[in-house]
Amino acid sequence: MKRIAALALSTAVLLGSFSGCGKGDDPYVPTGNALSQEDTTQPNTEVTTQRTVLPYTPQEGLNPYQCSDLNNKVLFSLVYQGLFAIDENYQVWPVLCRQYQISWDMKTYTLELAQATFSDGAPLTAADAVASLEAAKESPVYEGRFGYIDTITATEDGKLQITLTTPYENLPLLLDIPIVKASQVHAAQPLGTGPYAYEGQGDAMALRRCPGWWCQIQPPVTAQHIALLTAQSPAQLRDDFEFSGLSLVNTDPGSSDYVDFHSDYELWDSENGIFLYLACNDESPVFSMPVFRKALTWSIDRDTLAETYYNSFAYPTPLPASPKSPFYSQVLANSLGYDPQRMTLAVADHPEVRDLTVTLLVNSGDPVRLRVARAIAQGFINSGLKVVTSELSGTDYRTAVEEGAFDLHLGQTRLCANMDLSAFFQEGGTLAYGGLEDPILHALCMETLANEGNYYTLYEKLLEDGQLCPVLMRSNAIYTQRGSFPELRPARDNLFFYHLGITHEEARIKE
Repeated sequence: MKRIAALALSTAVLLGSFSGCGKGDDPYVPTGNALSQEDTTQPNTEVTTQRTVLPYTPQEGLNPYQCSDLNNKVLFSLVYQGLFAIDENYQVWPVLCRQYQISWDMKTYTLELAQATFSDGAPLTAADAVASLEAAKESPVYEGRFGYIDTITATEDGKLQITLTTPYENLPLLLDIPIVKASQVHAAQPLGTGPYAYEGQGDAMALRRCPGWWCQIQPPVTAQHIALLTAQSPAQLRDDFEFSGLSLVNTDPGSSDYVDFHSDYELWDSENGIFLYLACNDESPVFSMPVFRKALTWSIDRDTLAETYYNSFAYPTPLPASPKSPFYSQVLANSLGYDPQRMTLAVADHPEVRDLTVTLLVNSGDPVRLRVARAIAQGFINSGLKVVTSELSGTDYRTAVEEGAFDLHLGQTRLCANMDLSAFFQEGGTLAYGGLEDPILHALCMETLANEGNYYTLYEKLLEDGQLCPVLMRSNAIYTQRGSFPELRPARDNLFFYHLGITHEEARIKE
């Protein structure tokens, strides 16, 4: 289902590439095709003269392995393609991978590439895919996906082969990484195989439709030429959206800066993988006790936090996964509704904790998260605990996290599309602070990679342990001029998502 809301001629919130949105005075009123079922009609393949203007941020660059700017990532979804694409429901669709095979031990993937061409007409080769993935492995944007990837090579018959250090059932979920020409992985504007290519420089930068594009489908954008407007400030983006025909803005409602908008627009929700959670310190006088850890999940009013601080652009979740993920258990989540009495009863049964002060650590450099932490702390206070927030930023915050100077820590990280949690529980894991290392939970994480049927077991064990307490999965808000993109299906990391009509199951060669 498309998750879209439209608001006509009313006050709302819009943020730019570096801005956030607050809660507006009026509720979002769905109109037109809001919350409509997925359109099953065939797209029109005719290229039109649709006028499209998109923002971009020149100082952030246009190399997809080095840039995470929200404006520029919109352009990447038109210029580049991955071996696979991931839709809004975390379903995998082959793109540059024509078909693939998995070894019996699930440690080797062999991919046959599609007969694709770059925007200059050069054919895609396995060497291009190898170079692109190796560049991504060393990049700040994608390096977290390669923890269990051992080698990436081209075979003698021109296929791509990826070996892993552990059995991996759903590797394609990590392979929506942009593929560029091997000789241009470090270029400022590398060529891609997508429907558009960069044209011009500086203020004259634009995108042009590639003649003879190798795919026989119509992407959500039909314009022959896309003008690019330099993003300078939230106010400038507001004015250009309202008065100068800017077609779309990709925004993060969890950012602290925002500007009010008075216009007619369509508003889309796109889950972004950012996971907000509470972590307990195993040396905490209070939360080393299982009864208090288990009461945590019941004590957080996630719905109110999402609505109040993220303008409802967040998914309340008691499970450490996106509710849109196929690994999510709605049945398990439904059993974990808000019930603050459980913490109140735990305090009543252990009156000695009333004399203890609980420290909730939060990054004060993130104003929205800071407000969420204060709201959570107040909830615990209402249950009878004595709670103070430790509000630090920069090096002080990082040091406090690493040294475990907290009873509770309100953390935030970006989960991969396969919802891998091993970094929390692996010995020496990058997120294993406060004594989160746990060989049993880590083993369960590895079992989920080998067989997705193990996610339910992992989540049950996590809830029983209680040391990691999920809060929210965040979303981006995409504002568009009404009617500009009727086929838009914004997906995580791929705002202009499209697929070629072949499922990953159809592309998989069975032994």
